[in-house]
Amino acid sequence: MYTNIKSENYEQEKQNMKSQKLYWDYVDGKVDTNINYLDSENIKYNYSFIYAMEKQTDTSYSIIDYDIYTSCDLSSMEEYSAYGINETLYTYMLENRTQPIYAIIVSTIALIIIAIYLIWSIGHKEGEVGITLNSIDKIPYEILVFVCLMILSIALAVVVNMGGTINYVILLVGILGYLLCYAMCAVIGVTTIKRIKAKKFIKSFLIYKIGKFCFDKIQGWFRTINQNATENKRIFWYYLLFIIISIMLVSLFYTGIAIILLIGFWIWAYYQIKKYILEQEKIKNALKDIYEGKSNDVHLNESELKGALKEMAIYVNDIASGFSNAINESLKSERLKTELITNVSHDIKTPLTSIINYVDLLKKENIHDEKVKEYIDILDKKSQRLKKLTEDLVEASKVSSGNVKLNLENINIKELFNQTIGEFKDRFEEKNLIIETTIPNDNIKINADSRYLYRIIENLFSNITKYALEGSRVYIDIIEKEKIVDISIKNISKDKLNISSDELMQRFVRGDKSRYTEGSGLGLSIAKSLTELQGGTFDIIIDGDLFKVHIIWSKV
Repeated sequence: MYTNIKSENYEQEKQNMKSQKLYWDYVDGKVDTNINYLDSENIKYNYSFIYAMEKQTDTSYSIIDYDIYTSCDLSSMEEYSAYGINETLYTYMLENRTQPIYAIIVSTIALIIIAIYLIWSIGHKEGEVGITLNSIDKIPYEILVFVCLMILSIALAVVVNMGGTINYVILLVGILGYLLCYAMCAVIGVTTIKRIKAKKFIKSFLIYKIGKFCFDKIQGWFRTINQNATENKRIFWYYLLFIIISIMLVSLFYTGIAIILLIGFWIWAYYQIKKYILEQEKIKNALKDIYEGKSNDVHLNESELKGALKEMAIYVNDIASGFSNAINESLKSERLKTELITNVSHDIKTPLTSIINYVDLLKKENIHDEKVKEYIDILDKKSQRLKKLTEDLVEASKVSSGNVKLNLENINIKELFNQTIGEFKDRFEEKNLIIETTIPNDNIKINADSRYLYRIIENLFSNITKYALEGSRVYIDIIEKEKIVDISIKNISKDKLNISSDELMQRFVRGDKSRYTEGSGLGLSIAKSLTELQGGTFDIIIDGDLFKVHIIWSKV
């Protein structure tokens, strides 16, 4: 039995102990106490109690079958005893237990404000724009972090393993250790923020610099191949590199990840080949657009291409630009020519109208001199011819510039041809022309402007009356097909046609080089332009002295 009680009446003393304000008994493995947190559930967390239980087989400790009776007489406690100090501290903290919560909230808010200010202000220097980096910020990031962590580890180890006896040397070492830890954390934090704000965080890594150096070297090698080597040599080097990398990855199959890398490399190689083919396709389409006269829409982004393809893109853009400029100049010239023709025709119309009116007045006069009558007839014919030429010029300029308003409707082409043939009957008979027609009995409708369609037929028939061989046959065939109407008009020319069909359809070009006939050379050009404006096709075929016009129109 171990006790600090001098009385020998232990049973009485045990009862007295339970009357104290604080008591704790451990009897027969059970706890009896009026002290919170020292009951049977919580005593198992007491280190001293557990340690004694574990050492029960050791003779230097109590055996397991012991009882404990304890109590505390608070009245006999000294004010500055360990218990008294702890009780005073506990009572104070219990009474003020809500204050740390407010302190934590205020401290957190203050910490956030300070952190925001520091993050915003770090890196700025008075009188300088942007983020200023010092020599520390230029040290490779992983090396700097490694050195700081090493110093931090050593400082923490020194502080943690200092002796229990407090003296000035240990206190000084502890303060220096904590200051060193703070300094290392500050260096890492500040340089990290500055590098991120300067957008150089990734670039400050040593591994990035090594990788970039290697990448630049490889890229320079590829650039040298692309610029200086021929296409065959480039293919050879690329294919050789593909084989070398594939062999290296295959030889590492046992590592497992090499299979993934090899598959990834093959996918990358496939992507590069596909990209190259697509870039070639862009260039081919650009050339096709230029060939089809769409040079205004052609522009290749040279920055997206490399090597020979980039050079080709530059050449294609230059060609497209040259074509566009030429087309623009041609359109400008054509526009000026059209404006000149329109203006001149308009200026001619006014005096011409006066001439025609005065000629009409002269014809109504009672003139007996036959010579004068002959002169008046010549004036009448020539003025009417000049009027027709002026009208043709105005219409040709309108058609060529596209300044024609169409009123499309469903038109019976059979009726329109029969009507026009009837109107030209006298003129055909005057030239002893025999009209042979092949026109279906059923009505055939096309979508066109009746006024301009009539003008097309009129121009063609007028052309026949001027240039067809007298006494010959004229064949007019209208053939109805599934979706189109095929119209052909054939006649024998009275003059030898030493001219191509393309030349003949140009403005102011006529079949007779002598210009003996009264034609203006605009009829066929106007007919072709009006046909194409309405969605049809107009072709001329010349075979010896056979002149054939072939028109195709979509059927309604």
